[in-house]
Amino acid sequence: MTNILPLRLGLNIDHVATIRNARGGNAPDPVRAALMAIEAGVDGITAHLREDRRHIRDEDMARLSLEIAKPLNFEMAATEEMKKIALRVKPHAVCLVPEKREERTTEGGLDVVGQHNLLAPYIAELTQAGIRVSLFIEADPEPIEMAKKLGAPVIELHTGAWCEALAHGDKAKAAHDFARLDSGAELAGKLGLEVHAGHGLDFYSAEVVAALPEVRELNIGHFIVGEAIFIGLPLAIQQMREAMDRGRAKARARP
Repeated sequence: MTNILPLRLGLNIDHVATIRNARGGNAPDPVRAALMAIEAGVDGITAHLREDRRHIRDEDMARLSLEIAKPLNFEMAATEEMKKIALRVKPHAVCLVPEKREERTTEGGLDVVGQHNLLAPYIAELTQAGIRVSLFIEADPEPIEMAKKLGAPVIELHTGAWCEALAHGDKAKAAHDFARLDSGAELAGKLGLEVHAGHGLDFYSAEVVAALPEVRELNIGHFIVGEAIFIGLPLAIQQMREAMDRGRAKARARP
C-alpha cells in the first residue's frame, strides 16, 4: 500500500531573474526572492542556469549555494559545462532537463531512452559527488523505466501538456494527460523512484496533482512569481501551500 507522505513545495526563481535581466542591473534580486520565499515556508529553491544565461546567471548560482538554508535544486542541461558548474557549486540536487535555444521555456521531457549512453556516466559522476540527480521526463513507462536503469533516484514528471489542456478547456485531452500522470506516478512509485512534478502548475492544477499519493514535491515558478506581482510573494506562497494541502487531503493510499 502506498504510504502518503508530506508534499514539498519548491519555488523556481528563474522568473524573478527574467524581470531583472529585462532592464539589466541587479534588481529585482532572485536571491532576495529565494530568501523571502524560504521565510514564507517553501521547502526548497529551484534555479535553471541555461546555456544562454537568459535569466539565472553563474553568480546567482554561487550566491544561492552560499546564502540559502534550504535545498538548492539546480536545473540544467546535460552538458560538460553545466556538469563542471554543478560539481563546483555542489547543490543538494541536479534536475537534468532538455534545452533548446529557441524555446521560451522547457517544452517537454528529457529523452532519457535515446540519450542513455550519454546520461549513464553523467549521472554516475554527479551521484559520486554527493549530488542527488533528478530527471525531468514525460509520464510514460519507457522513460520512467529507463530512469530507474540509469540510477537516478528521482524523476520530475512534466505537467505542461496537461496544464495547457486545462487552460484551453480541452477536457478530453486534460483527462487523457492526467491519466498518464496518474499511471506514471504509480509506476515510478512501484519502481522505488521519488516522484516530483512541475511545469505550468497554478492553484487549481497544483491542488489536483497533489492528490496523487506518490508525488512528493511540486516545483512551481512562473505562476507564483506572477501572482506575487498582485498579492506579494509570501501570500502567493501561502495560497499555493493551501491549495496543495487541500489536494493532499484528498489523496488515497493505493492498494
